[in-house]
Amino acid sequence: MAQDVVSRRAGGRAERVAKRTAPPELNPCPPGQPGGFYKPLSEPEIVAIYETALRLLAELGMGEVPEVLERRFLECGAKKSGSRILFPREMVERCIDVAAKRFTFHGRDPRRSIDVGGDRVHFGTGGAAVQTLDLDTGRYRPSTLRDLYDFTRLQDTLTNVSWFTRCCVATDVPDNFDLDVNTAFALLKGTTKPVATSFTLAEHVEPIIRMVDIALGSDGAFRRTPFLKAHISPVISPMRFGEDAVLVTLACMEHGLPLSCITAAQSGATAPAMLAGFLAQSLAETLGSLMMVNVFRPGYPMVFSNWPLVIDLRTGAFCGGGGEISVMNAASAQISNWLGLPSGVASSMTDAKAVDAQYGVEKALSSLAAGLAGGNLIYESSGMMASLLGASFEAFILDDEMHSMIYRALRGIEVNEETLGFDAICEAVLGEGHFLGGAQTLAAMQRDYFYPKFADRDAPITWTEKGQRDAWARARQAAKAVLESHHPSYLDPTAEARIRGEFNILLEA
Repeated sequence: MAQDVVSRRAGGRAERVAKRTAPPELNPCPPGQPGGFYKPLSEPEIVAIYETALRLLAELGMGEVPEVLERRFLECGAKKSGSRILFPREMVERCIDVAAKRFTFHGRDPRRSIDVGGDRVHFGTGGAAVQTLDLDTGRYRPSTLRDLYDFTRLQDTLTNVSWFTRCCVATDVPDNFDLDVNTAFALLKGTTKPVATSFTLAEHVEPIIRMVDIALGSDGAFRRTPFLKAHISPVISPMRFGEDAVLVTLACMEHGLPLSCITAAQSGATAPAMLAGFLAQSLAETLGSLMMVNVFRPGYPMVFSNWPLVIDLRTGAFCGGGGEISVMNAASAQISNWLGLPSGVASSMTDAKAVDAQYGVEKALSSLAAGLAGGNLIYESSGMMASLLGASFEAFILDDEMHSMIYRALRGIEVNEETLGFDAICEAVLGEGHFLGGAQTLAAMQRDYFYPKFADRDAPITWTEKGQRDAWARARQAAKAVLESHHPSYLDPTAEARIRGEFNILLEA
């Protein structure tokens, strides 16, 4: 009898231990958490920046406006002053009113689609790194098409990359048309998430959409669920349009691609060094892009992608990490959300060349600030290194875990009768004197806590016994394991053969 009691107690303890050590059944910190808690600007400060932006558009206006765009602007209420186009306040605010406030960014797999706008935060990628941190040598080398495909299928397994924009440039593809085609092909082959790319010239858009329709199995299929977004910078700071990018934008709109119209001014170079003045100019420029889209297609899906970038004023070098760029992108998200527009900002653009302390500080600071401020789509946030010049497989792994921690912070604390736990406190104090193994503890473990795979929580002696591996080594091993095992078949073989027959596809079959 006594032996049976001991056996049952031992069995119960083993069951509790098993529950404690098991991974959570539900993700306690999924993408799409609400943001908007961090407000670096007061309401009067936002209004002052906005009013200055409107004044810049009305009195200084935009230069180098392509003829096709100039005609449409003038038809919609703009004025011409010499070589510049001026925009009355009424015209700007009319475009803000009719602009898209929310839209679905589709995945080829509908379960991976995301809702863009409101207060929901999603981390994703961006960048055009020309170098890749080699997994085997630990040295930077020119990025290749194979690297791009490998990055695509690696991130396909990562929960917190909500969409994938090509993160590196295939420097081994010299022809611009082949580069655009092969970049899109790598995205089609490697993931079913929402994806984004860029187009060198407007005439590249139509054939690439034809390739996408081939992949989907029918003409016009892309328009029904547009999962490929275009990243374009139609405005060149300070305060002028770029003709090629404008024509690319119009071509993308003809074919139904959602847009991220990106302003990427740099402090003290193409925008004022004063942070408030920078925000006013950059806001005016991004409003220029918004007007360009909405005078042709009111309500067209566009991410208001106002990315304040910072340079080191001592050297002129771009600074991807630091307090200034963190607070500026947070402020940009706050302003965009105040306008009710889908916001796009950037983070994690560390200047570190290695996965080190600088890497961790700069990435965590900028990502947390952008998330807390409520950036709807946070670009560059995974895999980028070396001031956007490099991309790293290890960084993708580590950044994914970092973003789980940020989503957990955004989720906050649920306060209700159950979570306050009055009865559980009384039971523990009057009973065994601890909360280990309690029903509420086990429930909280499943619901409220994130358990990292790569952040080491072992005691020093255990860490030593396991070989004293650092985060970089653990991430390298994980990245290699994914690349060795994850070979998705997202393209139908018949469709892929047809694409290879029509286009110069350079990625090996």
